[in-house]
Amino acid sequence: MYYHMKQCSLLPLIVLLFLAQKINAQHTLVKKWETKDSIPVPESVLPVPGKNELYVSLIDGKGNEKDGKGGVAILNKNGSVKDLNWIEGLNAPKGMGIYKNKLYIADLTEVVIVDAQKAKVIKKVPIPESVFLNDIAVDANGIVYVSDTRKNKIYRLINDAPELYLDSVNSANGLTIIGSDLYILAGKELWKINRNKSKTVIASGFESGGDGIEPVGNGDFLVSCWAGLIYYVKADGEIKKLLDVQGKMNTADFAFEAATKTLYVPTFNNYSVIAFELR
Repeated sequence: MYYHMKQCSLLPLIVLLFLAQKINAQHTLVKKWETKDSIPVPESVLPVPGKNELYVSLIDGKGNEKDGKGGVAILNKNGSVKDLNWIEGLNAPKGMGIYKNKLYIADLTEVVIVDAQKAKVIKKVPIPESVFLNDIAVDANGIVYVSDTRKNKIYRLINDAPELYLDSVNSANGLTIIGSDLYILAGKELWKINRNKSKTVIASGFESGGDGIEPVGNGDFLVSCWAGLIYYVKADGEIKKLLDVQGKMNTADFAFEAATKTLYVPTFNNYSVIAFELR
């Protein structure tokens, strides 16, 4: 009887230890594949809606030069190249967003609009006083937000008409939208801006300026820093480093698919895209 009672008294402790291990379990990234073809300075990745493909913006030169060498490629989700020259004649294209059949691309001082079905540039919208447009996010109503890292500003396009939305956003880069809230990577911080433009600092303390941001789907986020860092950011602001490849490769504006828990990471100066599984 004593032995049986002792066993029973241990059960709650074992359950608690198991739950503690589950709670404290660290997320990890496991490499799935890397492109074998040389990808000319890939900066941003965006899944193609309804297809097993990825858009990849290609700078193919320096990130701040109007040289006409940039474009957008299409990769298959197994890492093979479908079309390296899908869109050509851009300058230094970076972040992308899509609304219906239009692909929006941040290209230094203008937002390039592409008819995704026809693979054709249909409009280029100059952003007044812009210098270094970087990332794009599009809300459910088709309003396009674009960051200017050098000018510390966020612009938006309503019916393709540009206007200043926010200023004094330090090193504004990665953008994403959840509901009516705009999330911004501002230097080494993650901000939330609500519809009244009220700012909440969600997280801070990244080792370098943030580049890509993606929601995990449970209130948490994934954040990349161009220097070669990827973080897991909990909803309460706690940050955990998932990957540190500084000095080996870059980790630019990645994409994340919650259904497969896959990150597609453009390595910029390493001329490749790498897929990781989030575990």
